[in-house]
Amino acid sequence: MSEHVITAPPVPTIPVAGGGQFPVRRVYCIGRNYAAHAVEMGHDPDREPPFFFQKNPDNLDASGEFPYPPQSADVHHEAELLVALGRGGADIAVAEALDHVWGYAPCLDMTRRDLQAEAKRMGRPWEIGKAFERSAPVGPLLPAAQTGPMDKGRIALTLNGATVQEGDLDQMIWKIPEMIACLSAYFELAPGDVILSGTPAGVGPVARGDALILSIAGLRDLSVTVT
Repeated sequence: MSEHVITAPPVPTIPVAGGGQFPVRRVYCIGRNYAAHAVEMGHDPDREPPFFFQKNPDNLDASGEFPYPPQSADVHHEAELLVALGRGGADIAVAEALDHVWGYAPCLDMTRRDLQAEAKRMGRPWEIGKAFERSAPVGPLLPAAQTGPMDKGRIALTLNGATVQEGDLDQMIWKIPEMIACLSAYFELAPGDVILSGTPAGVGPVARGDALILSIAGLRDLSVTVT
């Protein structure tokens, strides 16, 4: 007999290519991790210390649809590589960090840019602009055993057939092992944690009816329609 006093919410998951589901514990996101994107957002592209924010695990959505959210008139796309951890730990060494990776997936960090900008101006947290319902459309995970290290390769996003974001994974300022090591100095990471690794330049607005396709070399494409 369950000891829960209300019905327990379902565990958020990401589908795995070939079958199965990856349960998600936490979602960490690194900010301004491509130099050109840092510039377009009005910041110095030099290698400043990394910073992170979080989305909610149930923000991840593999339905292929992104409902335009309320309370915003300026919602932007941000194309990212998602890194899923199969092992956790604290104070993980950079040289051992990739041993903790279970797999990779394409993901969109959809952002209520107007609400985020207002939060920035007022010195407030970003969650209202970042961690809203279905704000992280995600594609299927591929195991790291199949992909190998995702340290280079094209990442690109098309909007209604036109390429709007394009870069290479090797342009990340902070590489995947460094992100894992840095996070593990502040948090005890665990299996089921995922990291959104930053977006290249070209972020911009979406509108209802738009069709987005995120392509990352070595992974399956993620196709999303804005509804």
